[in-house]
Amino acid sequence: MDCFLLQGGRRLQGQVMASGSKNASLPILAASLLLDGAWQLQKVPRLRDVATMQDLLSALGVQSQWRAEAMEIQPQSSEPTEAPYDIVRRMRASICVLGPLLAKRGSARVSLPGGCVFGARPVDLHVRGLQALGAKIEQEGGDLVATVPPSGLRGVAIDLRSAYGSTVLGTINVMMAACLARGETVIGSAAREPEVVEVASFLRACGAKIEGAGEDRIHIEGGHALRPVSWALSADRMETGTLLLAGAITRGQVRVLGCRPQDLQSLQSMLLAVGCRLQVGTDWLEVDARDGSWSAVDVETGVYPGFPTDLQAQWMAFATQMEGRSRIVEKIYPERFMHVPELQRLGARLNRQGNQVQVQGPARLTAAPVLASDLRASACLVLAGLVARGTTCVRRVYHLDRGYVALEEKLSALGAKVVRQRDAQAP
Repeated sequence: MDCFLLQGGRRLQGQVMASGSKNASLPILAASLLLDGAWQLQKVPRLRDVATMQDLLSALGVQSQWRAEAMEIQPQSSEPTEAPYDIVRRMRASICVLGPLLAKRGSARVSLPGGCVFGARPVDLHVRGLQALGAKIEQEGGDLVATVPPSGLRGVAIDLRSAYGSTVLGTINVMMAACLARGETVIGSAAREPEVVEVASFLRACGAKIEGAGEDRIHIEGGHALRPVSWALSADRMETGTLLLAGAITRGQVRVLGCRPQDLQSLQSMLLAVGCRLQVGTDWLEVDARDGSWSAVDVETGVYPGFPTDLQAQWMAFATQMEGRSRIVEKIYPERFMHVPELQRLGARLNRQGNQVQVQGPARLTAAPVLASDLRASACLVLAGLVARGTTCVRRVYHLDRGYVALEEKLSALGAKVVRQRDAQAP
């Protein structure tokens, strides 16, 4: 098990290239189950979650192999319909195979998925949407067992509203299944995230008839044959945001190349509000935080285009260095605060009450060993370590490897002093 050693106090400076989108790559790879024939996915990030999806697809008869930064995908068998627990437990996005399996192969047995451990993240909206299309789904032990009637799936109007807003993976799962259903499907209360738009764009390139992706109602005219095509992934907006916040927290100047600035409007607004300077290009973003101090501002996460929950932890690390008191409200996953006690170990002045945390800054952070609990909490602790006095040890960075490509190398290229090494205290 690896850890990161970070020596704080170094200002980040320079430019770095964004990796391909993790959150778009996983459902697009799952869409392989809808296609017959070989195809290529380009700009694929080399991540643990991508490797997990490769293992899952292999168990379902779809082989893949790397060619530089591209992945070649080749269906070998259309018979397997069971997604085994030993693979699915590693990653929540494994649920994305449920819709394609039902639509293409007529049945599925998918274990309830694992992944990050911050509170309940039910798959009931996936089930409700697919049941509305005509699937019969029951839970047997820890598995979802699903079948399609002999007449196949049928188009229908579906509302995917939940207490916490829209569901990204649920919207994508139902949208993929609806591509092969008879008639028209309308998904109401659809997620509007860029990843939904990208999956829809990929499916349209394959021949699907989809309109409205990026809005709260998506129309799918099902029953059209899908053909495999090559596709290049867009940049990962959460990696982009994390790198920008790394530049900001170190009072540096960092430009992220190959990204999509329009996907991070809410982060840009918040950086400007605290006093950072921004430059925006067609495919790059630059933050300049070299001058002065930052004024604390409140942040509330929300569904897109609101502030992303996947940047909440990283923003909290940044907020510890702002002048004054700020409040961070988590509206998507109210329990997503496992990084709070670890930040407190470094000297952050935080007070959690329910789904919000008050941050009093600026805090003089001091190095200490800290334990990463999930993907974004890992990034949060790395950012805090960049400014803490001394050498901070961030343990369990295997969480980080699920969503960031060689983050230590990218930070080092910007001037950080960060080393990955084997954790001698790991079991």
